[in-house]
Amino acid sequence: MELSSGLFICFLLWGGMKLCYPQPLWRSQGEGFPSAMPSAMPSVMPSAKPVVVECLEAQLVVTVSKDLFGTGKLIRPADLSLGPEGCEPLVSMDTDDVVKFRVGLHECGNSVQVTDDALVYSTFLLHDPRPVGNLFILRTNRAEVPIECRYPRQGNVSSRAILPTWVPFSTTVLSEEKLAFSLRLMEENWSKEKMSPTFHLGDTAHLQAEVHAGSHVSLRLFVDHCVATPMPDQNTFPYHSIVDLHGCLVDGLSDASSAFKAPRPRPNTLQFTVDVFHFANDSRNMVYITCHLKVTPADQAPDKLNKACSFSKSSNSWSPVEGTADICECCNVGDCGLPSYSRRQPVVASQWSKFSRSRRHATEEADVTVGPLIFLGRAGDHDTEGWTSPAHTSMALGLGLAMVAFLTLAAVVLGLSRKWHAASHPMSASQ
Repeated sequence: MELSSGLFICFLLWGGMKLCYPQPLWRSQGEGFPSAMPSAMPSVMPSAKPVVVECLEAQLVVTVSKDLFGTGKLIRPADLSLGPEGCEPLVSMDTDDVVKFRVGLHECGNSVQVTDDALVYSTFLLHDPRPVGNLFILRTNRAEVPIECRYPRQGNVSSRAILPTWVPFSTTVLSEEKLAFSLRLMEENWSKEKMSPTFHLGDTAHLQAEVHAGSHVSLRLFVDHCVATPMPDQNTFPYHSIVDLHGCLVDGLSDASSAFKAPRPRPNTLQFTVDVFHFANDSRNMVYITCHLKVTPADQAPDKLNKACSFSKSSNSWSPVEGTADICECCNVGDCGLPSYSRRQPVVASQWSKFSRSRRHATEEADVTVGPLIFLGRAGDHDTEGWTSPAHTSMALGLGLAMVAFLTLAAVVLGLSRKWHAASHPMSASQ
C-alpha cells in the first residue's frame, strides 16, 4: 500500500511512470561504443542506444539521441556539453533527431591514462537542463554519461623505412645565421684589406660594406646610416654623422669629398670613401665608425628608404649609385620617410685586431663597427711623423746614446786633466 501511494504521488509530480525509476547510465566499452548498464527494469530501457561513441585515430565523435531518456520528450542541444571544458556540439537542424560532437582526443579537457597495454582517453557527456523563457521549472533531469576510448599500445607496423621528422642542428643554425655582414678598410685600389690602422689628416679612408648570403636569394646591400665616435659605443659624444637619412652620405656636404663608389662591384657590396678627420680637443686621435647595414631583394628597385646617394659639389646636387635621381631629393630636405636611426646601439663593436670580421646575424640588418682609425697628423708634417716612425725612432735613440757616450768621455778626460794638474803644482812650489 505504501509503494502504491508513493508511485501515485510520483506520477502526479513528474508526469509519468518511467521517470519514477533510477535513470540508466552508459559507459564506453573497449571498442569505443557505449552500451547500457544492466538494469532491474529492462522494460523502461530504450530500444536504440541513446549515446554512441566513435574512437577515431585522432578524434572522438559522440552521437546523442535527442530522446536521451527514452520518454519521447526531446532534449535541447544547448543543454548538452562535452568534457570539463564544456565543448559545444556541432550545429544541427531542428529536424535532426541526434546531436553530434566531434573533438580532438586532447581537446575539451579530456584526460589520458597510460596503462601497460593501452592509452585510455576519458571524458564525459553532460546534460544540464536550463529553464526555458520566463519559466522557473525543469521537466528533465541532469545527467552525466562517462565516455572512454582505449587504444592498444602494442601492434605490428610496416617494415618500410621511417623518415625522421627532426631537423639536424647544423641545418637549423645555418637557416638562422643566413646572413653575414662585414665592414672593412680597404687599400686605395680596393684590391685587398688595409692592414694598417694609421692615417694622416688629409688622407682618404676606403670602406667596403658587404653581406654574404650563402644559399639565400640574391640581395642588394645598403648602408642605412654611419656615425663616427671616439669610442666603440656609437651613443657617446662627440659624434659625427657620415651617412644618414637612409643612405644619404651627408659627410660630403662639408669640405670633404666623401662619396659612394659607382657602379657597385656586386649587388651585395657597397664601397665608399671618407676624408679622414679627428675630433677637436681629443688627445686620443682615434675614431671608430659604426654603420647600420641592411639588405633588400636584388630585383627590388631602390627607393627613398633603400638608396645610396652622394653629393656632388660641382653640380650642387645628389646622385644615386643606382635608381632614379628623385630618390635622392629627400636628402636636401632632411626627411626621407621614416626617422633616422643613426644613434642606435651597435650590435657589433670590435677592436682593430678583429677589424669587424664577418659576423653572422639572424636578421636582415645589423650594426657593424670598424676601428680604431689612428691619426698621426697632417700629411707632410715630418716633425710629427718622424717621432712615430720606427726608423726615425731608432735613429733618435742612436743619436741619444752617442751623445751620452760623448759627454761621459768628456767628463772622464776633464777629471783626469784636473787630477794631473793638481799633482803638478806641489812639485813647482818645492823647487
